[in-house]
Amino acid sequence: METRSFVKMQGCGNDFAIFDGRDRPLVLHPELVRRLADRRRGIGFDQLILLERDERAAAFVRFFNADGSESGACGNGTRCVARLLADELGCRALTLATRAGLLPCRVHAPDRVEVEMPEPRLRWNEIPLARPLDTLAIELGPEGLPPAVAVSMGNPHAVLFVDDLDRTDVARLGAELEHHPLFPERVNVGFAQLLAPGRLRLRVFERGSGLTPACGSGACAALVAAVRRGIVRDRATLILDGGELEVFWAGAGPVHMIGPAAYCYRGILEPLHPEPL
Repeated sequence: METRSFVKMQGCGNDFAIFDGRDRPLVLHPELVRRLADRRRGIGFDQLILLERDERAAAFVRFFNADGSESGACGNGTRCVARLLADELGCRALTLATRAGLLPCRVHAPDRVEVEMPEPRLRWNEIPLARPLDTLAIELGPEGLPPAVAVSMGNPHAVLFVDDLDRTDVARLGAELEHHPLFPERVNVGFAQLLAPGRLRLRVFERGSGLTPACGSGACAALVAAVRRGIVRDRATLILDGGELEVFWAGAGPVHMIGPAAYCYRGILEPLHPEPL
């Protein structure tokens, strides 16, 4: 791999290495992404983000999980890119293209970056599930877990509402349910607890990345699931391990999410190994 610069950013502790391939295309393969994701031997990140040219938007944004697989959506990553490109372009509003569609973004302040995520997909074949089921109540097991709500935010999510999140082994159950046979493309697994009206605590085991401090698309999926279940009306504050996100969904149309997006550092990646990365 040739020498490349990158920007490290984070949103609620969800961290990203952002590479710019708009002028110099960058080819990524899973093994390279996995090596860069290593927090001892590489850069370390929840996801790698690659920017590419797109005539419809400020950039086309691609998301790669720490295991090298590619994801169609990432809410916190999108917000970080929105702040990065808004600073670069000297603007407050812009549109980003992703595999999940065109996402309008607005930077209200450094700690209030908004992304308009696509309308959630709720049918079984849109998630997708392996067979027709009611996506509002899916029995996954094990250990008498409550039925899950399945939502696609451009990537598949299963949201389970629990009584006590502190007593829920999210890491173990998430790792087990990520590969549940009902989800042919694997699934992000969110565990949510209602703390007070309009306040939900959430922990997410992300597909391909594991338990992370925050998950933007997971927060959107949890809010959608909570609205569909009647747990909240149309908006809530999501309290994640790494910070808080404000999420709004009117019951149809896009999901709006607002939260912080912060710079960590800028770096240069050089191929110092005798064998190519």
